[in-house]
Amino acid sequence: MCNYCGCRDFPLIGRLSQEHWDILECSGALRRAIGEQQYGDAMALLDELSARLLPHTATEENGLFAELRADGTLADEVERLCAEHAGIHGVLEAIDRDAPDWPAVLGVLDRLHQHIDHEEHGLFPAAVIMLPMAAWDRITPDQSPSVAGWRRPGDRSSRRTERLPLP
Repeated sequence: MCNYCGCRDFPLIGRLSQEHWDILECSGALRRAIGEQQYGDAMALLDELSARLLPHTATEENGLFAELRADGTLADEVERLCAEHAGIHGVLEAIDRDAPDWPAVLGVLDRLHQHIDHEEHGLFPAAVIMLPMAAWDRITPDQSPSVAGWRRPGDRSSRRTERLPLP
């Protein structure tokens, strides 16, 4: 997970990053259960993973991604990531519960890991740089960095005061 650029100080990015961590933990447990042929546990973990992914991707696509798409700068990347969401969900939804295709599940877990890595180390830091504070205010009106008094380094706006993130 990204821990070097300060993007997690933005409440929505912090929340999505925590969800990524939880999704990766669940994904790792699912991978281990499949590897150990604990298929009953694997099916329960597959259900848990799907339950975590659906609201997570909806939050990304209806919040952060919508603002990035409207801004236009990262629209192509957002479209690519949305297509990856659809592909990952498609594989998970197509799993036959009576005869699961575990190799397909393992393959989608690899894709999911790569997808999260792209968001954490590419899109999230770029979003912090690219989106204006007004966009963050729209995404999380009661939690945006401007409400908390945070501002980007170099921002000379007189209506915000700089607050350094704590280690």
